[in-house]
Amino acid sequence: MIQDYDAVLDARYGKEGTPERVKFEEDAYAYYTGLILRDARKEAKVSQAELARRTQTTKSYISRIENGVIIPSVAVFYRMISALGMAVEIVKPSVFGYVSAQRAKLLSEPEPAPYGGKK
Repeated sequence: MIQDYDAVLDARYGKEGTPERVKFEEDAYAYYTGLILRDARKEAKVSQAELARRTQTTKSYISRIENGVIIPSVAVFYRMISALGMAVEIVKPSVFGYVSAQRAKLLSEPEPAPYGGKK
């Protein structure tokens, strides 16, 4: 049976903006952030202790992040991402399904051939 998930969340945690709903959403973001970082760490084959060393934090701090107990600060998040050989890309979303003129130009230009050769 398909349900309106907003209605399910409203019934369980209250309407959007209520303290209970805000708390639920914060907890969900913490959990999801932890999963992303744990999976990235494991894919990079880096231990929690090594990631802590690379980010000047502690193993227990990394563990609490990965378990969704806490959300890292933006600075720590960027250090973790960088230490795992990843990068964060911030893009401006399209408006009404249209891409910005600059992005559209970039998307339409052919990709340069590697090592200066012709494609």
